[in-house]
Amino acid sequence: MKFYSIISIACLSMILNGYSWSEEIHHIESEDLSHLEKKQLIHEERVGVFLDESELITKSEKKDYMLSKIATIADEYFEDSTDSYLEGYIQALVDVHYYEFNVGVYVNDRKVTLYNLPNNALLTNSIVTFVENLPEVQSVEKGETITDEEEEDKEQHIIRKQVSGIWFPQSTVVFQPLIADPREPLYSADFRYGDHIMGKYSIGVSLGDTFPIFRWRNVFHWKGDLQIDIQAGVWSVFKMGAYDNPNHEISELVNTDYLVGIPLSYAVNRWSFRYRIYHISSHLGDEFLVNHPGFARKNPSMEAMDLITSYQVTDGVRLYFGPGWVMHSDDTYKLKPFYIEWGGEFRHFGHLSYYHRIYGTPFLAIFVSNWQTNHWQCSLNSQLGYEWSKLQGVGRKVRVYIGYYNGYSEGQFFKERTSYGTCGFSYGF
Repeated sequence: MKFYSIISIACLSMILNGYSWSEEIHHIESEDLSHLEKKQLIHEERVGVFLDESELITKSEKKDYMLSKIATIADEYFEDSTDSYLEGYIQALVDVHYYEFNVGVYVNDRKVTLYNLPNNALLTNSIVTFVENLPEVQSVEKGETITDEEEEDKEQHIIRKQVSGIWFPQSTVVFQPLIADPREPLYSADFRYGDHIMGKYSIGVSLGDTFPIFRWRNVFHWKGDLQIDIQAGVWSVFKMGAYDNPNHEISELVNTDYLVGIPLSYAVNRWSFRYRIYHISSHLGDEFLVNHPGFARKNPSMEAMDLITSYQVTDGVRLYFGPGWVMHSDDTYKLKPFYIEWGGEFRHFGHLSYYHRIYGTPFLAIFVSNWQTNHWQCSLNSQLGYEWSKLQGVGRKVRVYIGYYNGYSEGQFFKERTSYGTCGFSYGF
């Protein structure tokens, strides 16, 4: 009996102690939950973040967060200094998208100052616009030299000194492409109508790109950017609906051009320059030669150089001009040495989609060339379309367009005039 009494007393003690522990744990959990709720309310008041029933993040006057998970960041990130956190947040985003420029960020009362901006109006405007659209940014200013006080505040965030240049910059090129140039290395496809040389109905396809190699910063007296690239491209034209050929093929490869070049570009403020040495050769398609027996094939091939000067008149208007010189051409297809190229690009009514986080801009591009070989007569290519990009004004873009060409044809038919309308799309810088 004594043994069973001891066991009963022990069980009763454990039950009572368990109830006490449960009450204590419940009390502690209630206190912690109340504390967390208070911290959440303080966090919402300081950061301005409120969640609705669908847990969608909203923000006054700005409908999008660049990072949709910002509301899930722990509260302690905001306890010491909101400006400090915002500064690191903006610096990280700028480094991701514009890392080759080593831009410095300083934040005071949610007013952002940017230092070490590139001496290039187009790039600077793109970076400033990018930061202006970030959450919680009140204003953005361009700083010349960081003050001692700001230097001290930024001690934990300052970028370490690096070599004045960068290998393989990828976000953009120093010299923006001449998008209406028929031989600009881009990825594209277009449908052509009315070309009496290549075919009334034809399709042009190109595979080309510019590969940045190295960029020097703060070069020469003007402190601009100097960059060397490699260009490569292939352009092919297919005659469609060629049912009258002996093999009754639906398409016929008429011509293919190959280009490889080495551009050296320099940009300062609103000016940019491109010196390029390149090789281009043209080859008739196999189907064309089979379907046109006895056609005398030649070898249009040349090595040339050009120097194009571009000026960004306003954020939406660009003009360019430059001469070229044919150093050597194949004996079977001789070309006279000189030519000039000129034109302009006009962009207006650009729009930022907060939902898609992408910029869209209508554009009009005009490219004109005059070759001594063709008695200095004009060849004009025009495009009217719309382009989308992740960064305003710079970086890679997707374009859709309609166009009109009136001038000399391509490849072995370069000395014959033609005209046609086009509609298509392209991708590239």
